[in-house]
Amino acid sequence: MIKPHFRKIKKQVGQILLSENREDAFDQLRQIPEQVLAGPLFSHFYSLDDLIRFRSSAAMGDLTQRLVKKKIEDARIILRRLMWNLNDESGGIGWGSVEAMGEILKRNKTLAKEYEKILFSYIDPQGNFLEHEMLQRGSLWGVGTYLETYASPNKAVIETLLPFLDSNDPVKIGYAVRALLNMSHKNNSLMPEHILSDKNEIPFFDGWDLIFIKVSAVPRLI
Repeated sequence: MIKPHFRKIKKQVGQILLSENREDAFDQLRQIPEQVLAGPLFSHFYSLDDLIRFRSSAAMGDLTQRLVKKKIEDARIILRRLMWNLNDESGGIGWGSVEAMGEILKRNKTLAKEYEKILFSYIDPQGNFLEHEMLQRGSLWGVGTYLETYASPNKAVIETLLPFLDSNDPVKIGYAVRALLNMSHKNNSLMPEHILSDKNEIPFFDGWDLIFIKVSAVPRLI
């Protein structure tokens, strides 16, 4: 049974996530104790609204960074919970989990070293590959987010990302483009010609808002 207090905080968090300004929203979320905030943010990963899912993942990254400053083991608990959500035995689907991992790891070098390989494993057919099509989108986004900060050319990861450029799903193509460009320091040489002329529109999270752009426009936004 869901406790009334949890429902109240979840509703409050949901209203904050609808804020127009990212920093205003984060400032409000920082007024909520970390251990109280974690559960409601996890619950919003399952929102039917794509924007709320993206924003809650971004907010989880900010929350975990707050935990790191106080007690890094509490941040690891959040990461383990995200990993558990992606495990078949959890009984869940894992919406937002890899996106949140990317947000968390890009903010902290210690956690990045510990969990980087696990993050990459979710897009690797030889690793913990996520079969669900929508989760594959999320895993590509999460990897690309992480690579915004810790981008260093890695042949194995590049080879894992490249096949997604031939996907039938334009969203996966666009998110793979973002990840590859972040890893290659914005070097377009990895982009096949068909990517640069792809007119399919995809949802693209700019850090707080969800915009719709053509796949061919992704390189210009990175």
